[in-house]
Amino acid sequence: MCGNAGLARIDGQDLGPDADALLALLADTLHHRGPDDRECLRTGPVGLAFTRLSLVDPEDGSQPLISDDGNLVLIANGEVYNHRELAAQLPAGTRLRTGSDCEVLLYLYRQHGLDFLRNVRGMFGLILWDRARNQLILARDRFGIKPLYYHRNDQRITLSSEVKGLFADPATPRSFDWERSLSNPFMSASARFGGPEVVTWFEGVDSVPAATILRIDLSDGRTHTHRYWEMPTEAEEGVSAEEFIRRYGDILEHSVQECATADTELGLFLSGGIDSAAVLALAAPQLTEVHTFTALSGGTQVNGDAEHASWLARTLGVPNHQVVFDRDHVPTPEEWCRLVWLAETPMTGPEIYYKHELHRFARAERPDLRGMLLGAASDEFNGGYSPNMSGNSDWQSFVAALRHMDRATRLDLHPGLRSWWSEGHDFFSDEALTRLVGDTTTDVYRAYVDSQYAKVQQYNLWHEDRTAAGSGIEARVPFLDHRLVELTAVIPARMRPQLLWDKQILREAMRGRLPARIADRPKGPFFYGSGTWHAYQMLIRLLRRNDSELVDRALSAPGADLYLDGDAIRHRLAEFGDGVTDAPAVEMLMRVVNMGLLAEMTAAPPRLAELSAGPVRVGLSATSAHGADTENDLFSADQDHSSDRVLALSDDVQLLTDAQETWFLLHAGQIEYVLEQDSPILRVLVLIDGTTPFDEVLAKSGVRADEVRSDLNDLFGERLLTFSG
Repeated sequence: MCGNAGLARIDGQDLGPDADALLALLADTLHHRGPDDRECLRTGPVGLAFTRLSLVDPEDGSQPLISDDGNLVLIANGEVYNHRELAAQLPAGTRLRTGSDCEVLLYLYRQHGLDFLRNVRGMFGLILWDRARNQLILARDRFGIKPLYYHRNDQRITLSSEVKGLFADPATPRSFDWERSLSNPFMSASARFGGPEVVTWFEGVDSVPAATILRIDLSDGRTHTHRYWEMPTEAEEGVSAEEFIRRYGDILEHSVQECATADTELGLFLSGGIDSAAVLALAAPQLTEVHTFTALSGGTQVNGDAEHASWLARTLGVPNHQVVFDRDHVPTPEEWCRLVWLAETPMTGPEIYYKHELHRFARAERPDLRGMLLGAASDEFNGGYSPNMSGNSDWQSFVAALRHMDRATRLDLHPGLRSWWSEGHDFFSDEALTRLVGDTTTDVYRAYVDSQYAKVQQYNLWHEDRTAAGSGIEARVPFLDHRLVELTAVIPARMRPQLLWDKQILREAMRGRLPARIADRPKGPFFYGSGTWHAYQMLIRLLRRNDSELVDRALSAPGADLYLDGDAIRHRLAEFGDGVTDAPAVEMLMRVVNMGLLAEMTAAPPRLAELSAGPVRVGLSATSAHGADTENDLFSADQDHSSDRVLALSDDVQLLTDAQETWFLLHAGQIEYVLEQDSPILRVLVLIDGTTPFDEVLAKSGVRADEVRSDLNDLFGERLLTFSG
């Protein structure tokens, strides 16, 4: 993960010395992306700025990279995983002068021209200057994992890995794009299929499309667009389900191995679900040491993520750091504004906040860590959302939900029909829609996958890049190996219910590679689900903090008076009340406020380094040192908890509370657990004294045994709890 930036004249002129100051400012703006090294180069019509994060060949991988004949100059942000394989296929006599994984791209371009990325596996955003042809080549990987933005006018083009870099150039407009942002279906979370175009949120700012090469003639600015990859559409009818599963498992294992290759330390976000668990199980044998990081919040305690992550880490013998988000914590307005400016998206919400804080903790805890393995983007292409979208019914209900989304998407194309379907029922036959709107979608699942391809670019990959970059970390996503996505795309329609319902292809591929407890565990979103109200309460308190400071700032931003209704926003915030709120409307209100905050900051761009991120979160470290097996179920459902079973805290274990009435379970002076106030396990633990029989403890606490059975087994497995005598 690095920072790319550049300037180029596209009118046949050369850049002058005055461009040097702008290149230096571009490098300063992207310093957080590449804190290990920086280089600036200006010659002729092109200037390049590069900030480096060293994961491969830290001693000899500086950029720009220059071909042996001096005709090609390259800066690239990302990783080429199969660079050794590609280098072995170069013409005889080709000599690579560095150990950089990206240097091979120079010679692939010289050999294949615009087809040079055809066989490249990896993630990248690159700027290549072909001096001999006086052309600028801009390209991104197949999914747009690594970003590259630009602003251009008649004279020049400015390039940057982050939008905020473009604002260093006075020629870039400094305006939030209200109209395109408000009309984006992903922004409003509407039940629609999203279009292929990525919205950058800012006027005058464009993004190099994923899987695309832009070739710009620097003599006159003429631009040629070359799409080098498309998702396949032809189903492989002759392949059995067992063969699909085998191939999926093999490709995933190879992808994880490639992503887990680095010359510096890598970590892993472990959620407790099958996606990150699969990555850990496949990566751990290859790595000397891998530290895992898990969010410990009210939501992850309730939905079981924290418990399952801790258990899996112990089972696989790797350290697990549970990063604490206590129930009453709320970021300050300044901390939130910094996060929104770092992320550069109005879709900033609890998920982005939690991941940003996990990265900050990981880098503080492990200063040499440079890369983070993620389980991201498995759900989108493996049918991970199918149970939820079907109402936990079946594949046919899932497809019915997709048809409803497709109809809504197509009806949106005919504004005159909106009054007929404003309440969710349109009454029109398919034949009528064909006459009024266009041909009926024949494969709604494929339309859904195409929409998910757009969504991962607009939301998932966007924030995964920024939250990692903010701490000088590179996010790696093994599930976005294009071979995996191509494989799921060619599964015949008749086999989709078997393989793509609730990620069955992944679950079966990991059978025998993962414990059944994890492989069969139902999907649990990162913070949504049964514990979601914790995250929404955080947003409500944030919006009300300092007499609704963020709301006032948003409503005072340029353009807000034209697009936002301040009275409606304040009224809606007041409606949420102080109780438990489980409404997605809270997050939608946050997005509206974020638009105003971005409009304010865009008008007068702040320096990211001058905005406070607040203190790093507290972490509870759990390792594989605890030898007992929690699957022994010391408190099984059919076990008799008779009066002679007396529980006690183990030696050096204490149960303490602070002034805010937050409860902590400590072992040898170190916090092992933060316990939610009035939770069933806390109500039991406060009554355990080493003398009172367990059934009496339950009676006094008012808690049923099945409410605490899993927690008690974990505490025994970690030797924090024992039987007295």
